Amino acid sequence: MKAFLPLAAVALCASACTCGDLQSSQILQRMETQEKYQPYAANDLFADGRSMRTPPEGTVPRERLVGQPFITSGELADGGPIANIPVPITAELLKRGRHRFEIVCANCHGLVGNGDSMVADNMATRLPPSLVVLTDKPAGFFYKAITQGYGLMPSFAGEIPMDERWAVVAYLKALQLSQNTPIQALPDDVQRRLREGQTWTQ
Repeated sequence: MKAFLPLAAVALCASACTCGDLQSSQILQRMETQEKYQPYAANDLFADGRSMRTPPEGTVPRERLVGQPFITSGELADGGPIANIPVPITAELLKRGRHRFEIVCANCHGLVGNGDSMVADNMATRLPPSLVVLTDKPAGFFYKAITQGYGLMPSFAGEIPMDERWAVVAYLKALQLSQNTPIQALPDDVQRRLREGQTWTQ
């Protein structure tokens, strides 16, 4: 009787399956091959026969801020990169930027942005540059590099959401400041702690 129960359960499941004669590989692809409307395809459901619909009046894409296109593009109206970060720089913004930088950017550019990383040590092509020496580059340059890619670096728009790209740029600017400030310019207590090898809590 006990041996019969598993067989009965299998038979019950099989009888409930609507897959018909499909093979297992086809079953797993049903979401991919399901009937759906492609862009520009005809659709009899609507009076104009179009499947693509006009967005409701007054709506805007999530990726665009009305009146401030440079925030989402990193460019000025003439196409040049914006010089400064166009959003308020707060401790929370820097914290988010650090979090995303260490997940995505530090793999190649290093934790402090100097290009020293295990990935860079094992690259056979052109090594990732040190970002902390690029102090002459405007903020929009780095934003565009994240969004569009630069040189051998691909776009990381998929890995870094648009609302966090300026946070990454802000944190990078903080890294540039920290890595290029001479110790003599620091407050006396900070100089003392550095010389004594003390560390800071996060």
